[in-house]
Amino acid sequence: MKILLITPPFTQLNTPYPATAYLKPILEREGYNVRQIDLGNLTARRIFSFSGLIRLFDDLETRYSRGEYAGLDRFFSLRDVYLSTIDAVASFLKGTNDSASYLINRPGWLPEGERLEAARPGKSFDDARHRATLYLEEISDIITAYCDSSYGFSRYAERIALSPPSFEPVEAELKKPLSLIRILSREILREILEYEKPDLCGFSVPFPGNLLGALDGASFIKENYSEITTVMGGGYVNTELRELDSPALFRYMDFVTLDDGERPFINICRYIKKQISLSDLARTYVLSDEECVCYIEGSDKDYRQCDLPAPDYSGLLEEPYFSLLPFSNPMHRLWSDGKWVKMTLAHGCYWHRCAFCDTSLDYIKRFDSDKASSLADKIEQLIEKTGLRSFHFVDEAAPPSLLKSLAIELIRRKISISWWTNIRFEKSFTADLCRLLAASGCIAVSGGLEVASDRMLELMDKGMTVSRAASVADSFHSAGIMVHAYLMYGFPGQTVQEIIDALENVRQLFREKLLDSAFWHQFALTAHSPVGGNPDRFGINITGPRHAGFARNDLEYTEGREYDPDQFAEGLSAAVRSYMTEQGLDLPVGKWFPFRTPKPRPKRDSIGRAVEAGRNTREIDDHSRFIWIGGNPLWNGSQMEIHDTDGAERIFMKKKDWIFLSELLKICHIRDHGGVTTGELEDFCRESDRDLSELLRSDLFRLFSTYGLLII
Repeated sequence: MKILLITPPFTQLNTPYPATAYLKPILEREGYNVRQIDLGNLTARRIFSFSGLIRLFDDLETRYSRGEYAGLDRFFSLRDVYLSTIDAVASFLKGTNDSASYLINRPGWLPEGERLEAARPGKSFDDARHRATLYLEEISDIITAYCDSSYGFSRYAERIALSPPSFEPVEAELKKPLSLIRILSREILREILEYEKPDLCGFSVPFPGNLLGALDGASFIKENYSEITTVMGGGYVNTELRELDSPALFRYMDFVTLDDGERPFINICRYIKKQISLSDLARTYVLSDEECVCYIEGSDKDYRQCDLPAPDYSGLLEEPYFSLLPFSNPMHRLWSDGKWVKMTLAHGCYWHRCAFCDTSLDYIKRFDSDKASSLADKIEQLIEKTGLRSFHFVDEAAPPSLLKSLAIELIRRKISISWWTNIRFEKSFTADLCRLLAASGCIAVSGGLEVASDRMLELMDKGMTVSRAASVADSFHSAGIMVHAYLMYGFPGQTVQEIIDALENVRQLFREKLLDSAFWHQFALTAHSPVGGNPDRFGINITGPRHAGFARNDLEYTEGREYDPDQFAEGLSAAVRSYMTEQGLDLPVGKWFPFRTPKPRPKRDSIGRAVEAGRNTREIDDHSRFIWIGGNPLWNGSQMEIHDTDGAERIFMKKKDWIFLSELLKICHIRDHGGVTTGELEDFCRESDRDLSELLRSDLFRLFSTYGLLII
């Protein structure tokens, strides 16, 4: 059986989404012939090309006359400029034409719309990438405004797919005349189907902005290749379609699967090959002979995380992606800049208690961690296969203990990578642990600060405080690791005073240089969260929507609150945008709103004082481990020399002290022994007629700490 796995338009334009890469090696291990494509990337590459723009101009000219829309007049008049620049810009953003940066930065070389006119003149390579990104965004604006209103730069028809209670509006969208975007996508799909000739096509739908693309692709298959079986799964399906009862969907998809896709997909393949019966399927919706939607839970267990092979990106990374730079902020750009090999360290979330989160669903509640040695093996395999050393660990919240073990394993094996991940701001991330993570290649972390006020954090069961989050952010920043915070407003029970207090805390976090970037989003009530499952506890009343057989996730509700959260959206976003460029940090937070707000209650230096109080406190207990990550010290006559990348330290001492300290660092060395426990270090000191307590209080120990003696 030949299988084609498809990521439909559109997800990220800079790097592959990993869902099909997770499935491919498992299916191949079962003996299936598997290919995978990112149809979004392939479609984007065709749009942003000379031939694609020719098609766009022709499409627009058949439907609009000149002078009808001012925005199109400029686009039409600069047709030759667009056509002469598009391939150079596209190849530059795909990394195959670096010298084009000089042209892109040259005034007047690119046709400038509103986005480019507002951008500052460029000189650097990054300036050119930013300008090239704005150029593509301006073309996208034209497409959205005049060609296909469903098109977005990294999504398609997202609004249509946001929890529609019934399938009718989705199907109505599918039956509209084909836009240029859908035509191009179908043309590419036809080429691939003709070449690959698959027996089964699996569509992964991670986000609402992928649903219509998946269904349009499946519709094309049913119209032209009816012998091909179609399957749909992914993050959107797992959260939105858990109460699916819409037979119309099965005009496009033969099977719809829930949660982890490996077991359901394998069982579907076995069923098609008549190796198992219909009742042996796992977590799968099918249409019965009576035209009713039937759900089969099955009894097969999921794969353990440690039993899964490394993701396989073959067929994806061979195709160039656009490395975009819409933001100059170094942390913010990670989501759109460069290729990142995505992989998961642990299934689910080890905390899985946050009141706003989908804690009742498998992707959150079932925590299953891989082993550090296994993860390091997979990373080495991915480096060899992809040639990339940039990794994004896409966990819900990476466990500190696993990150510690993985960091040690990476350093011991001399595996040089750069990586970033999502974390919880919890006390386990000490300054020393963050230094260890940085030494292993960690460049950035993102975490949920959410409402940024202690009462609300306790109400949503975050298991943290603002001061604790500030101390953790300080630990990461002191280690040279960038920090991004997810922020939330409008949570049930939150007052206007608490929104203002939260913004004041965020202002101070930026002023103290503890955050590199942040993003506010308004609270959305979901059916699978603790708030959605127990609305009375949070003082809300769920009012809809009335489920009609299709999606159910985002819920409507009423709350007896004193304000409309929408009125704070623009001010909160504007404040953070300014803070990220180090602007407006001394403005009173009320200045961001065109209406009166209460004065913030936190003192203007409360974050700084909280961070200072938490610095230089190293907790040592029986579970602590002493690890040396520095270089080997040298003996030079009467002094010890310790070198690091910033220089060297020379310390005069007696020879017997040198012998003791060199042996101490040797047994603590991360590559030789992986460090020692407190008890082991105490035994070593006793055998050397030394007192551990005195050693820990000594200036020499503090000096070694700055050069890489960590307590983890």
